[in-house]
Amino acid sequence: MASKGDAVREKLLELLQKNTEGYTSGEDVSRMFSISRAAVSKHVGVLRAQGHEIEAVTRKGYRLLHKAELLTEDIVQQGLKTKIFGQRGVHYLPSVGSTNIEAMQLAFTDAPEGTVVVADEQTGGRGRQGRTWHSPLGCGLYVSVVLRPDIAPNEAPIITLLTNVAAAEAVYELVGILPVCKWPNDVLIEGCKIAGNLTEIFLSGDAVGHIVSGVGINVRPLPKKLVPDLRTAPCSLEGVAGKSISRVELLQAYLIRYEHWYMLVKEQGFAPLLTRWKELTDVVGKELTVQVRGEAIKGTVTDVSTDGMLLLRSKSGVEHRLFSGDIL
Repeated sequence: MASKGDAVREKLLELLQKNTEGYTSGEDVSRMFSISRAAVSKHVGVLRAQGHEIEAVTRKGYRLLHKAELLTEDIVQQGLKTKIFGQRGVHYLPSVGSTNIEAMQLAFTDAPEGTVVVADEQTGGRGRQGRTWHSPLGCGLYVSVVLRPDIAPNEAPIITLLTNVAAAEAVYELVGILPVCKWPNDVLIEGCKIAGNLTEIFLSGDAVGHIVSGVGINVRPLPKKLVPDLRTAPCSLEGVAGKSISRVELLQAYLIRYEHWYMLVKEQGFAPLLTRWKELTDVVGKELTVQVRGEAIKGTVTDVSTDGMLLLRSKSGVEHRLFSGDIL
């Protein structure tokens, strides 16, 4: 739970963010928060120590030049309007093999639902079917969350679609462009891959024990040497938006949208989520060829089932229920 000092600093940072074109006087802050000028100076010092670049000018006051980009718990939680996600632990690692593996280890030691693992880079980032997910230093947002849903194992694939929707809506919030969700786990802008996710399910007997959901969102362009290795051409938020994108704000937006949909699923079931996912995809009604374990299956997508399966009807009338696969 945030302390009184944390609450003051959060409000102070919000105030400075709203007035980046001008200065906010220490006297005004002192009066607004009913604290001394010396206390104002100390709070500004703490914010600077957290990585926020704040200018101080005599007789003018304070001005926020740059908000901190460190994805530490105290910075991520400043202004984070969630109840669970990100509030029960944010584990920041400058470098890690895989945020999913780190989150798995935490989940096995009873980390609560909503625990977050985030890193500046992954040295062993993973995609579906053992593929490599390139995660260079500072190029993206690499984050995993621990989930403990009360769902049957066959319903767990829906989490992949939920992660897609949360990522797409977070991207829209920051750049104003609504991406397309590509089944099963990609998020695209104009046909280029902006994000992908990996859902890993762990069973306890015949029930879901916990789920780790990881996502990678391209914030800045990948090094050119990595691009030829990718199945789908990548793009980045900064390349698309033509402006700087804050990874802190992106993570906050993602956690807010994730919590919204996760709680809605708990309250109302999968129907609202599936409706939203279908609004964000263009796959239903298309004729596709999907490669599944080396077999190419052709047909028309008739729907996505309530448990997240792609329903593909062949010309002979056979309906295939596909858990995952590659659209060729």
